[in-house]
Amino acid sequence: MKKIFRILLKIILGILGFFIVYILLALAIPYIGVNTEDKDKQEDVAIYIKTNGVHTDIVVPIKTEYKDWSEKIKYEHIASKDSTMQFIGFGWGDKGFYLNTPEWSDLKFSTAFNAAFYLGTSAMHATFFKRLKENESCVRIAISKEEYAKLIAYIEDSFQYDSQGNPILIHATTYGQNDSFYEANRKYSLFYTCNTWANNALKAADQKAALWTPSDKGIFCHYK
Repeated sequence: MKKIFRILLKIILGILGFFIVYILLALAIPYIGVNTEDKDKQEDVAIYIKTNGVHTDIVVPIKTEYKDWSEKIKYEHIASKDSTMQFIGFGWGDKGFYLNTPEWSDLKFSTAFNAAFYLGTSAMHATFFKRLKENESCVRIAISKEEYAKLIAYIEDSFQYDSQGNPILIHATTYGQNDSFYEANRKYSLFYTCNTWANNALKAADQKAALWTPSDKGIFCHYK
């Protein structure tokens, strides 16, 4: 019994130590910035980073001379069918969390466990907006057409596509009237979260970002 107890104690201490190290890294590393040098900003496109307090979306114009997102992410995919929308926000995350947890009160242990430990699948979340209001939770970023091309490629590479080259729509009504979901690449984990995806999107577009972050705060601290 003593041997079993010592083994269990070592396992518990190991798990506890892992989470302590993870929390320390999650608090410290996000403050290490990349692409931090000031440079002359060429504004061909204005994009936004938008958070709900937990999750960060990358928001872009629906139509520009460089890209028309509505060709693949169609207005018909959202409940409102509203074609007057001007912006589209992209987020990546755990599919089970997106579809089964519309409110935090709906969160199940199995959903959280699968998401944290690389056991689930992922989804892209598209949200249409008519207008955006700049504030602490919604920051405007001016980028060049070359940087936008890199961001487009990053976002497009996150989707899974059918044989006709269309994003694979997930038929779900989890969120509001202006949301749609699609099958995505990669898997969610403690080390690659929805905010890690958004942070990497900024890196891909040569914008200010954290070296690594699992949280939205690790992104927004570089845009104070």
